[in-house]
Amino acid sequence: MAKKTNLKKKTTSKLKKEVWEVFSRFIRMRDGLRTTGTTEWGLCVTCGKRYHFKMLQAGHFISGRHNANLFLEEGVHAQCYNCNINLRGNTLEYRRKIIELYGTGADEKLEFIAKQTKKFTTWELEELKKYFEGKIKEMEGR
Repeated sequence: MAKKTNLKKKTTSKLKKEVWEVFSRFIRMRDGLRTTGTTEWGLCVTCGKRYHFKMLQAGHFISGRHNANLFLEEGVHAQCYNCNINLRGNTLEYRRKIIELYGTGADEKLEFIAKQTKKFTTWELEELKKYFEGKIKEMEGR
């Protein structure tokens, strides 16, 4: 008789959390390299203050609740707790930075994307997780 296994398929909700953890780490490392040349420290995208990697958050330019922009690299950057939470994203400064980084109209493009609703499949989430894990390994190997 075949042995029964208790391998449960991960739910999209659980996978989304796992992808977010990896994605958040990637964003903070990417922005640390971009702003300070190291993955240990980074500058907040909106206030410009220097923080240790662990003190930064991956803050969305536009809330990622509809999923279309949840894991969108151009719409998420390292932010300090004060800007991301207390100042609710510090949106005016964030908009200025998006335009500076990606050009005129980039803010409007991100707003358009954020209005879309995206339903992730477990396969898409597993692929996203692998993709961002690979990006992290690349940065660690620099």
